[in-house]
Amino acid sequence: MKIISLFDTSISSSNLGDQIIMDAVKSHLTEMFRDSLFIPIQTHDVISKNSYRYIRNSDLKFVGGTNLLSSNMNSYSQWKINLFDSIFIQDITLMGVGWWQYQNPPNAYSRMLYKRVLSNKNMHSVRDSFTEQQLRAAGISNVINTACPTMWRLTDDHCKDIPKAKQKAVVVTFTDYNQDNVNDKKLYDLLSKEYEAIYFWTQGPADYEYMQSIGGSKVKYIPPSLQALDHILATLDCDYIGTRLHAGIRSLQHKRRSLILAVDNRAKEISKDTELPVVDRKDIAGIQEWITRSEGTRIRLPLEQIKAWKDQFFSESKAAAASQFVSSI
Repeated sequence: MKIISLFDTSISSSNLGDQIIMDAVKSHLTEMFRDSLFIPIQTHDVISKNSYRYIRNSDLKFVGGTNLLSSNMNSYSQWKINLFDSIFIQDITLMGVGWWQYQNPPNAYSRMLYKRVLSNKNMHSVRDSFTEQQLRAAGISNVINTACPTMWRLTDDHCKDIPKAKQKAVVVTFTDYNQDNVNDKKLYDLLSKEYEAIYFWTQGPADYEYMQSIGGSKVKYIPPSLQALDHILATLDCDYIGTRLHAGIRSLQHKRRSLILAVDNRAKEISKDTELPVVDRKDIAGIQEWITRSEGTRIRLPLEQIKAWKDQFFSESKAAAASQFVSSI
């Protein structure tokens, strides 16, 4: 039996999108390592002595998704580790991790930290080309772009069952830390004309009050839990349109027609690589055009990269093949 430390990005996080990410990460890892014991380790809070011990005694150590990496880990980092932690935390493998925002190449402190904590033998999985570029700039060359693990099951067979035309209802999200009153109000006005009912899901703490200020009681509010969102997506014929990336991907998982409104680098970069349906939140005309057109959904998954990343853990021959694959791209 293997002992696996899993750096869980949903612990001490008020963003329910991290639960969506970790749901996918855990699903894939438990499928890969069926007889293993997983120990969750926090990323959004400082590491304890107990965690050091668990990590040291683990056979494998994974970090699951979200935009944990940054170019200035000494001044801002969602992953609460530092050079002192790197004495105890080593040989970590990334799984679908992203970069915080568009930034310059990593500074000297960040390069040193990544060199110390990240595995130098396992391939690291990142969720977009920009993150891959930034890690390579930090001297981490054993990295491939696999897209986000939340997308790994969005195959052609899955996507062919997603409706092509507009539904009667729409699920909407906004982003509490990135509000745009002018364009978000324009979006609400557009959706009020195009759909019979608007449902709103609160993914972050201030989302609810923000939508209250825009739509008030005319909106149907989904309780702020992943279970509640899943219930709506499973039972209501609806589209999804919103600024929350992973709420949109969750909707695609439920075979709901979805459009993600880009507010930063994450959705834009993933869309460049995978054709995830994304438009800028300010492009109201583009949003309206998407609503009214009839078109299927197709996600361009990096299936060979995903397979190479998974296969490296199961035999020397497969690991060698994966290494050869990486060197060829």
